[in-house]
Amino acid sequence: MRTSEQRPTAVATEIVLPGAVEPEGLEVRHVGTPAPGPGEVLLAMEATGVSFAEQQMRRGKYYDQPKFPFVPGYDLVGRVARTGPGVDPALTGRRYAALTKTGGWASHVVVSAADLVEVPDSVPSADAETLVVNGVTAWQMLHRTAGVEAGDTVVVLGANGGVGSTLVQLARIAGVRVIGTASRRHHDRLRDLGALPVDYRDPDLYGRLRGLAPDGVRAVFDHVGGEGIVDSFRLLAPGGTLVSYGTASTRDVAGSSKAPVLKLFARLTLWNALPNSRHAHFYNIWAGLRNADAFRARLRTDLGQVFALLAAGSIQPQVAARIPLSRAADALRLAESGTVAGKVVLVPDRTPHEKFAPEPAPTGR
Repeated sequence: MRTSEQRPTAVATEIVLPGAVEPEGLEVRHVGTPAPGPGEVLLAMEATGVSFAEQQMRRGKYYDQPKFPFVPGYDLVGRVARTGPGVDPALTGRRYAALTKTGGWASHVVVSAADLVEVPDSVPSADAETLVVNGVTAWQMLHRTAGVEAGDTVVVLGANGGVGSTLVQLARIAGVRVIGTASRRHHDRLRDLGALPVDYRDPDLYGRLRGLAPDGVRAVFDHVGGEGIVDSFRLLAPGGTLVSYGTASTRDVAGSSKAPVLKLFARLTLWNALPNSRHAHFYNIWAGLRNADAFRARLRTDLGQVFALLAAGSIQPQVAARIPLSRAADALRLAESGTVAGKVVLVPDRTPHEKFAPEPAPTGR
């Protein structure tokens, strides 16, 4: 990772994605602290995360990413350091979460005050960060898109990941039986969370899944995409719902970033048009943004529900590692390794002698 020379006025740090590069190609830049404008606040970042979105962005594969160069970072948790004109100064010093899509990998981030969601005082920032984009995604897919109910059975692909592990926990809280796929190293952890694990490398994976739910399942949550989406759809019981929320299978495939998504959209649209009594949806966390007020109200409600469960100890935060912002390349490489459970979190840089390393998975509360 390259570091630019620090100018005398530089007081903020940001991580820049200059192009389609390996993680080591990320650049650390020191810049002047941005100033919030009307209706905005300046957040001093306390935690920001490495999501699958950033993994796609650094390959130029995220569906609607901005042109290079830009600062990635899908979400963050931070304290209000300064308020802009028209914003209540009483917000200063309070801690909030925000969805950003880009820009979160920085020590100081300007966001709209209307986008803030307050974080409970009892919840550590890194724990809250694991549930911003992951928590909203899991909650909305489970309750708004699939509409699961107690007694249902669902399949979660990649149940050890950030979204997957959150889905497992929220589903279990709702009284739903969960079958989750993951590598064998994560099976004990999935059992602790209440899921029935299946090895995703099993050559007869979908046969195993059908054997565990011979009458079909209420919902399948699929972040993989590709041709396997057909098998996921076939797992559904009548009235069931396939919720697709990614195209991980094409992450490393060269070519257009839009082609896999458009192909997936076409397939889901076709299935919905057929008289098969099953449903297929692509989940987009930004859907409905054109009606900004309704979008923000829904976000505050849903993330507030997730934060309340976290504060009550009903959800276990899945922090795979805490790594300093200036070592974002290490964090991205670790997140892409497939060796960790949960979410890799970036935190402000500490003193040089402090160590940051992957944390063991919690044993439960």
